[in-house]
Amino acid sequence: MSVSAVRTPEAAAARKKSRERQSLRYPFWFGGSASCFAACVTHPLDLVKVRLQTRSGNAPSTMVSTFAHVFTHHGLPGLYSGLSASLLRQITYSTTRFGVYEEFKSSLTTSTSKPSFPILIAISSMSGFLGGIAGNPADVLNVRMQHDAALPEDKRRNYKNAIDGLIRMTREEGWKSLFRGVWPNSMRAVLMTASQLASYDGFKRVLIEHTPMVDGLGTHFSASFLAGFVATTVCSPVDVIKTRVMSSHESKALVTLLTDVYKLEGVGWMFRGWVPSFIRLGPHTIATFLFLEQHKKLYRKFKGIDELDRAI
Repeated sequence: MSVSAVRTPEAAAARKKSRERQSLRYPFWFGGSASCFAACVTHPLDLVKVRLQTRSGNAPSTMVSTFAHVFTHHGLPGLYSGLSASLLRQITYSTTRFGVYEEFKSSLTTSTSKPSFPILIAISSMSGFLGGIAGNPADVLNVRMQHDAALPEDKRRNYKNAIDGLIRMTREEGWKSLFRGVWPNSMRAVLMTASQLASYDGFKRVLIEHTPMVDGLGTHFSASFLAGFVATTVCSPVDVIKTRVMSSHESKALVTLLTDVYKLEGVGWMFRGWVPSFIRLGPHTIATFLFLEQHKKLYRKFKGIDELDRAI
């Protein structure tokens, strides 16, 4: 019997597995679950970023000094201030953007073709916009709870947790307060999702097709690191605006806010907090995609779809 005849059943099985993997639709909530795991790892970095972006007066001006200040005055729990709001944000925002993105991507993927990079940007932008709206109430809470301890005692809101914050915001400020900053937040979500999800898939594809790397942990780490760098740079200006709007006690028009910030800080405001943003978003992006890939791997095992035999 010839070698080709012996390998034909194996090749046919591999092709079948490939088609099954390509057509497999993963649960909608995988992205939100992976993002929650990542948020637990990176929350202190996110808190420091918010404190730097809303810094005023004699508050610490560097990442290290802000870490030290929070830890000295509030201990380890202080670095996790607002974690419940952060998790609620991932459950709403990330579940929506990842879920919608994966649904669109799966519907456009066949056994012989994958959506082009411009198509990935388009569907990720749409997914980000929807995620930004869905996650805005939790995002407002997240910013407020992280920034609260930096305020004078008479101006602190002292939300007990995310649910208490939602109830109090609705009672004290009306339901519209839940959507304060929704447009800059949605714009940031569009930029974030396009620069993060689409670039991750793009970098992953390039690494697999044009380098000796295979679809494994090393490739996932490299692609997510590059995606985090791109996302941080693209989103920095909108992220600063979003944080200022959500943490403010006054309701200012966006143009007025930008004018005031520019007069005080010049163009440097656009990248204030970039280093802690990257140090936070880089690990968060890496952790999110690593957790997401593991979710998918376990799901394929559960479905009986094994990894492809790379020798065929």
